[in-house]
Amino acid sequence: MNNPVLIFGAGSLGKTALDIFNGNDVLIYGILDDNKELHGQEFGGVSVLGETEDGGFLKLIGKKTQSFVAVRNQEDRDRLAKMLNTKRKVMPVSAIHKSSSVSEDAAIGHGNLISAGSVIGGYAQLGNLCVVGANAVVDAEAAVGDLVDIGPGSVIGSKAVIGNGVFIGTNVTVVSGIKIGEGARIGAGSVVIEDVEEGKTVFGNPAKVMS
Repeated sequence: MNNPVLIFGAGSLGKTALDIFNGNDVLIYGILDDNKELHGQEFGGVSVLGETEDGGFLKLIGKKTQSFVAVRNQEDRDRLAKMLNTKRKVMPVSAIHKSSSVSEDAAIGHGNLISAGSVIGGYAQLGNLCVVGANAVVDAEAAVGDLVDIGPGSVIGSKAVIGNGVFIGTNVTVVSGIKIGEGARIGAGSVVIEDVEEGKTVFGNPAKVMS
């Protein structure tokens, strides 16, 4: 990565991204966040410069800097990525921790955060703007859509299919071949042994529908 990165979001995910980029010797230009109380503060020597749609900073993206969207809320993550694509004709870069293991045969999209100790297996697919928590596993030939959150320690079994916008909590096991529909939510510690319909919330071992 030749150009410095501008991080969108000064929360916990932004700090995680900052740590990842620092570990990879990537220069951080600064952080943007809509919380004005954070403006002027520094995290790890990097300043919060202004709001996420500040045109003075946005005009640098694509020329002198790259961008990374680090916000927890999936809708906001999607909105900011679309704004960057519309205004600057770019997609955010990915933040991949140096201790993670990503197969050369895996297909990885744009703007993903892959945390420490995570594994992306051979021929797995990871869409755009996903967050893969520490020590999570996306096993061989699993297919993960866009804007998916996979909690720390969770395991997505081989050939499982995860739809767009799915939230998977901490230490979840999705067994091989399972399909999880778009927008579904999987509670922490759950073991998913049956397909989950679009928009459903499931929890438990084995996971059962809550709503």
